[in-house]
Amino acid sequence: MNVYHFKKGTEICNYSYSSNILSIKLNRQRLLVCLEESIYIHNIKDMKLLKTLLDIPANPTGLCALSINHSNSYLAYPGSLTTGEIVLYDGNSLKTVCTIAAHEGTLAAITFNSSGSKLASASAKGTVIRVFSVPDGQKLYEFRRGMKRYVTISSLVFSMDSQFLCASSNTETVHIFKLENLTNSRPEEPSTWSGYMGKMFMAATNYLPAQVSDMMNQDRAFATGRLNFSGQKNICTLSTIQKLPRLLVASSNGHLYIYNLDPQDGGECVLIKTHSLLGSGTTKENKENDLRPSLPQSYAATVARPSTSAASTVPGYSEDGGALRGEVIPEHEFATGPVCLDDENEFPPIILCRGSQKGKTKQS
Repeated sequence: MNVYHFKKGTEICNYSYSSNILSIKLNRQRLLVCLEESIYIHNIKDMKLLKTLLDIPANPTGLCALSINHSNSYLAYPGSLTTGEIVLYDGNSLKTVCTIAAHEGTLAAITFNSSGSKLASASAKGTVIRVFSVPDGQKLYEFRRGMKRYVTISSLVFSMDSQFLCASSNTETVHIFKLENLTNSRPEEPSTWSGYMGKMFMAATNYLPAQVSDMMNQDRAFATGRLNFSGQKNICTLSTIQKLPRLLVASSNGHLYIYNLDPQDGGECVLIKTHSLLGSGTTKENKENDLRPSLPQSYAATVARPSTSAASTVPGYSEDGGALRGEVIPEHEFATGPVCLDDENEFPPIILCRGSQKGKTKQS
């Protein structure tokens, strides 16, 4: 593994490991290197090796997650070969916090929210997604992605405000779940006949088999995005672009798909743009959604209309809306001595993995 300084273009350090590097995670405090049967924890300031987690269950996919909130630096990784047990580890104190019995089957995806206060997981079947509180590991939410078929979850991510959770898989559907505020207040008594029937129906689930009652109590997707393909690996994220919520999906076919997300009503997300990521730089507008009725019928119809403002000369967007306004980075300045990240304002380093004599590593 070679670590390079992003701004100065210099190599900070390089490390060799006994087997293939499967994944690398980092925040402003810690850098994790995940091998199949061990995890190395480095201090990001000086790249000193702080801890090596040995004898962990075999992890052939390098599945792990690190909180981007460096004030806690929680680490999560599979704790079993046969079940969906998650080990929660404190990367600052270098101690195990707890273990979470998340799923009956093995894990497929785990992720933290931006503050490190929630942890989401999905099993290899891909039908149920659960959210747990951190650090106590209590279950907060349970969502059902589907029932008819098992899928492979390829991406699981929270929105920055932790109000939504997005999951993509090898199918043509991207699911978005809404994390409603949890309250401990006593529910109001129903005032209608249908309300009483609904209350009786939910009470009856206590006498049904556990699998049936759990399924009936699981929340479904708040919104969905439809892709025009399936069977391809993709990753998704939820972002705010020009002050509007968007669903972004990048696929292995070399395209980035941008959808509108209605944060109030949910429903099916509207595809508004398709970008080519393979060098051509082409952008395709969805003409079917370029309708401009005199009186917009819904929020989704309003925000789906493309902006009439002049195009920015700098690609990309910022979270506070509008085009990026940062200055162009000048030519890299090469330092004469070793580089040490001892300033909080320094950018995290760029990590490049290359082959070595001891073992070929995968690029991360």
